[in-house]
Amino acid sequence: MSVVMICTMVLCFALTVSVAVSIGLASILGIQVSNANMLISVKEMFASINKFPLAAIPFFILAGNLMETGGISRRLVEFAKSIVGGVQGGLPMTCVLTCMIFAAVSGSSVATTFAIGAILIPALIKHGYPTSYAAALQATSAELGVIIPPSIPMILYGVSAEVSIGELFIAGFGPGLLISGALMLFVWAYCKYKGWGKNDGDGRLSFGKATLQAGWALLMPVIILGGIYGGVFTPTEASAVAVFYALVVGMVIYREIKIKDLYAILRKSAISSAVIMFIIANAGLFAFLITRAGVPDAIGRWLESVLQSPAMFLLGVNAALFVIGMFIETSAAIIVLAPILAPVAMHFGIDPVHFGLIMVVNLALGMITPPFGVNLFAACTVAKISLDRIVGHLLPFVGVILACLMVITYVPSISLALRDLVYAK
Repeated sequence: MSVVMICTMVLCFALTVSVAVSIGLASILGIQVSNANMLISVKEMFASINKFPLAAIPFFILAGNLMETGGISRRLVEFAKSIVGGVQGGLPMTCVLTCMIFAAVSGSSVATTFAIGAILIPALIKHGYPTSYAAALQATSAELGVIIPPSIPMILYGVSAEVSIGELFIAGFGPGLLISGALMLFVWAYCKYKGWGKNDGDGRLSFGKATLQAGWALLMPVIILGGIYGGVFTPTEASAVAVFYALVVGMVIYREIKIKDLYAILRKSAISSAVIMFIIANAGLFAFLITRAGVPDAIGRWLESVLQSPAMFLLGVNAALFVIGMFIETSAAIIVLAPILAPVAMHFGIDPVHFGLIMVVNLALGMITPPFGVNLFAACTVAKISLDRIVGHLLPFVGVILACLMVITYVPSISLALRDLVYAK
């Protein structure tokens, strides 16, 4: 059964069938081959999405779209520019910093790409940066949307591996800040080398004025994250609070969201949420059948025999996840692989929260690597260029994040220090 399922899934991927349909079709064929009752498919698909933490996904997607339309993202850009925009290469650094702040409430890299890219890609082009560089930078920076909490892939990992979502969120700050700092340092040095961005400070607001304008926007991550770690509400409830706050700020305070805009915002959010939920449902069925066939145990025993140490296990897993992330959507990969790999990691003595951060950061790389990088498609759509044009500028960014991934993998304290401080056992 498992051989038929995996071969069918790989064949569908090769034929460019959508991820959700590929996984679902492979699961249905697996049920047919094993002569099991087809009602299993309905039961397991429903069970996969009938989980309270998953309610956070549509709410965070809606919050991101409300922020984009309500002027919150534009004010965050001006705030970030007031901090780093005065140096050479300040505009690319602004892109990274804004994505980091926006990520603290959006939870989605694609939402971050559209919301921030719609403002910064034209600004970068206007200041003389190549269009391909602007698109590659935006796609890479938006990856922070799934690393800085709250994060939709972290929610999925927590549900799949039965790990505390609150602990995953707090552990995401260290890796997120590391990657943000490395990207800002790299773009600053690269712009110095290329001679770009000497006039990036033109039109920059003072820090005080930008802070005053973005005050309500900056308060949003404070309320959301402060509420989670202050015990006021759960991560799932925080997503609903984010929607309410973004709606009030956008409609009442900034007055940039009109009643007529709500239909388009809700429709866009519903479609994005439905796509993710459909993937989760099919991937949940696939994971159930693979687990019932004993594949996770077999893989675990094989990995234990081949990779004798935790260090070798992590290296092998990182190499495999990097390749998998190129071809399989991040959410689907986490749902299928987390139940398989997390128990093996725990057998090697690796903290499941630390391993979750490794999986999320690694698979997030798939969002900026061809051929199926969703951030690349989003950034190319905003920049109105073809995917092949940005690959040259993209490779150095991938190298920077890979270097950060290795540090995150082999220095667990980057992920766990803050977690251990907040969740003292």
